[in-house]
Amino acid sequence: MMSALPSRLSSALGILLGALLIATPATAQDRLRADAPDDWLIQDATILTVTNGTIENGDILVRDGDIAEVGQDLSASSGVETYDASGEYVMPGIIDAHQHFGISNVNEATNQVTAEVGVGDVLDPYDVGLYRGLAGGVTAAHVMHGSANPIGGQNETIKLRYGETTPDALKMDGAPRTVKFALGENPTGIYGGRRDQQPGTRMGVEQVIRDALTNAQRYREAKQAYQSGDRERPPEHSERMEVLAGVLSGDVIVHAHSYRADEIVMLMNVLEDFGVEDLVLQHVNEGFKVAPEIAAFGDDGAGASVFSDWWAYKFEVYYSTAYNAAILTENGVRTSINSDIPGEQRDLYLQAAKTMRYGDLSETEALSLIT
Repeated sequence: MMSALPSRLSSALGILLGALLIATPATAQDRLRADAPDDWLIQDATILTVTNGTIENGDILVRDGDIAEVGQDLSASSGVETYDASGEYVMPGIIDAHQHFGISNVNEATNQVTAEVGVGDVLDPYDVGLYRGLAGGVTAAHVMHGSANPIGGQNETIKLRYGETTPDALKMDGAPRTVKFALGENPTGIYGGRRDQQPGTRMGVEQVIRDALTNAQRYREAKQAYQSGDRERPPEHSERMEVLAGVLSGDVIVHAHSYRADEIVMLMNVLEDFGVEDLVLQHVNEGFKVAPEIAAFGDDGAGASVFSDWWAYKFEVYYSTAYNAAILTENGVRTSINSDIPGEQRDLYLQAAKTMRYGDLSETEALSLIT
C-alpha cells in the first residue's frame, strides 16, 4: 500500500499542473468546474506521474488550490469535496514550449536586432487560444516573438489562466528570461529579399548576431569600468544592450528559430565564441544530423523544441524526419514537442504519442516531451 509520494514529486506536479486535471477526459472536466472549492480529493484515478511511474487507483489531495499529496488511500478532513475518477486518467499539465497565442503582429520587423521589445506587456488575456489550449490539457506556454529578425524580442512564459483580465496575471512567476533569435530564410527573405539590407544570406545572419553580441560585450565592459571607477561616466543606457548583456552573462536564454544542420552548428560556434552556454533550438528540423553536437554544447547541452512530423512547408524545411524527437532524445538532448501555431496546441498529447511509433520511445519518454 502506498500512502503518499515524496514531497518532491508532489511539488513538481503542483508546479507543472496548476490545474492538474485539465488533461482528463471531458466527463471529469465537467465535474471539475471553474468554481471548484480550494480543498478537494480526487480518488481512484490512473495517475501518470511521468517522473515517478504510474499509480493505479491513485488519489490526489488538494489544499488551498495546491496539490498537497499524491498517492493511494488518501483521506481528507470532513467536508472536503471528493471526486470519483475511476476509469479516468490524470497527468501533469502540458507545456507548449513554442506558441504565439495571446499576441498579434508577432514580429517587430523594423530592425535586424530588436531585443529591447517583449511580448510580455502586450499579452491578450481574452485570446480564445488560451481556452482552447486548456481544453487540450495545456497549462503553461512559452509565448514567443516571431522569427523575422536575426535577433528578435523577448518572449514570455505564461500560465493559461483564462478568465484573467491583465497581461501580468498570465505571467509565470520565476520563469527564466528568454529572447528570440532566428536563422535562415526568414531574416534573409525579409531584409535581403525585400529591403536590400543585411542579412541577405546566411553569412549575413551570422555577422548580424556577431556584431550585436560584440556591441553588448563592449557595453557590459563599459558598465563594469564605470562601476570599478575606471571610467568617468556610465555608457548611455540601452535596453537592447541590457538584454544582450544578459545573454552574455547567462541571465537570458537564447531561443533560436533554426532548421538546417549547418546553421545550427554555426550558431553554436558563435555563441561559444562569446561564452554563451544557454541555448534552445526551436524547430531544429535537421537536428537529428547533429544530435551529438547539440548534446555537447556548453556544459549541459543545448535544448531542442521540435515538431513531431511537420516539414516541407518551405524550401529550407524540405529535409526532416518523424524520428527527429526520438533521435535527439536518445542522444541526450533535452527535447520537447511544440505546436507553434495557435489552434494546434489542442492535441500535443497526440503529437507526443507519434514518437512511440517513430522512434520506439516509451510512454513515459513520450509524455516527458510535453511536460
